[in-house]
Amino acid sequence: MKKSKWSLLLVLGLVLSLFLAACSGGDDGGDTSDDAADDSQDSSEEGSSEEVEQTFNLLNGDTIPTMDSSMATDEFAFQFLGATMEGLYRVKDGEIVEGIAKDHTVSEDGLTWTFELREDAKWSNGDPVTAHDFVYAWRRAVNPDTGSEYGPYMMGGVIKNATEVNNGDVPVEELGVSADGDYKLVVDLANPTPYFESLATFGTFLPLNKDFVEEQGDAYATSTDTLLFNGPFTLDNWESTASSWELNKNPEYWDAETVKLEKQTYQVVKDPQTAVNLYEEGEADRAGLSSDLVDQYSTHDDYTVTPEMTVFYLKMNQTRNEALANVNVRRAISRAFDKQGIVDTILNNGSMVANGLVPEDFYQHPETGEDFRSINGDLVTYDPEQAKEYWEQGLEELGTDSVELEFLAGDSETAKSMNEFIVNELESNLPGLDLTLVQVPFEQRLDADTNMDYDIQFAGWGPDYMDPYTWLNLWLTDGGNNKMGYSNEEYDELVESTKNTTDMVARMEAFLEAEKILFEDAAIAPVYQSARAQLISPKVENVYSNSFGPTYEYKWAEAVAAE
Repeated sequence: MKKSKWSLLLVLGLVLSLFLAACSGGDDGGDTSDDAADDSQDSSEEGSSEEVEQTFNLLNGDTIPTMDSSMATDEFAFQFLGATMEGLYRVKDGEIVEGIAKDHTVSEDGLTWTFELREDAKWSNGDPVTAHDFVYAWRRAVNPDTGSEYGPYMMGGVIKNATEVNNGDVPVEELGVSADGDYKLVVDLANPTPYFESLATFGTFLPLNKDFVEEQGDAYATSTDTLLFNGPFTLDNWESTASSWELNKNPEYWDAETVKLEKQTYQVVKDPQTAVNLYEEGEADRAGLSSDLVDQYSTHDDYTVTPEMTVFYLKMNQTRNEALANVNVRRAISRAFDKQGIVDTILNNGSMVANGLVPEDFYQHPETGEDFRSINGDLVTYDPEQAKEYWEQGLEELGTDSVELEFLAGDSETAKSMNEFIVNELESNLPGLDLTLVQVPFEQRLDADTNMDYDIQFAGWGPDYMDPYTWLNLWLTDGGNNKMGYSNEEYDELVESTKNTTDMVARMEAFLEAEKILFEDAAIAPVYQSARAQLISPKVENVYSNSFGPTYEYKWAEAVAAE
């Protein structure tokens, strides 16, 4: 994602402090959120849903900033949109399953996708969900008058004329989406997009009821009363500043028979210790653990670690300081800090060292099934001796014996520990390097990134859809998320070539080669792939953790009797 959706970290406020840009993350949140929950806990077959109240009591790391699918950019918004709304498809345990669309066909050239919609889907006010609702929502998302951030980002270069509409060059009616009757949606793409099915699960592509949205005007999506739902649950007792709310089973949902949960209650809790206290008291069914609590609870029966698809890295701005324009300086920095020490000591939550960009267990070769990360292997590792060699070569090329740089990072307590560790490692292993640590609130770092007003900064990204393009398009020349002056023509050509073919093997090879170039150029310095540690009640079952889209899926969840 563009600006953090994900509160994917386990440490309270870690995303707030570390996560500059990412698809499923938000600038706040963390381990106290319901989004810090695990897939499920096993239960005995004797545990019957009939014997247990079908209610989860859950915690959230912060308020929900918006429930307008055109304006959502963070994980909390997308999580609750995913629970209360339904698009063409849903994501279940990383697999794409039917939603409003029953099926689809793709033209031979890969440019026209035709979706057959079910006729029994309804909005919570009883109106039918139709193809016109998708057309209206998608047009609204790219209409420049709407001011959506994710509309042009997710649809630009994918749906025909999305960029042109957003730039004001053509009318919104020329966006490549149309209704063929009430229950057939036709989508014309700008380029063949093999991953469009997974992209269509994303929150920006949800339908909207035009009459209702326009009747609400500026008040739309600011409270329960100004929302409609077509998903498994309804959002109740909510307004934009609410610190508590609830989800209730939606009786109008087309597949309501599948939904076992009757209710989920939420309260905002930002402190991990408070969350754990509520869990111990039986007032919460989940609690995320910050690193200092992991040692205390790692032997607890309910302790669980869940891997995530978010990768964190150092961005190195090649335009603000001439030293970072030198590839050997960047190569030195990439190898000069102990990543294992970070994940073992500071995070202590199951996170893994990252030595590439595309995360482990995210994408497999279409022919061999081998994992992307396994194929490309470790592209940059901690190696202080090699780092010094690159450093000395870079200083010689610059004609200096010292370099002064600023390190931009977050300001939470955990972030401060990590920032200080990295700065100390870099200065110790690279003689002559003088780093000034600048620790600021999340929104201030966003501004600095947008204005490229930094030297080195800590950032992260989580996937928007199941394809390596979600990672590798970040570093295209002048790309909206690049913001560090990186440019490599060969890299651009490889990544762009994946948009013009449906040959999945050729796309995979291009992605693999592009990632290698990224690290030959030392454009970024990977740090770790995140995980989260939490306590989960044995009553929680069938809550699926997704590698893209809403972080968690509750449609199939249920409360079961503990052994």
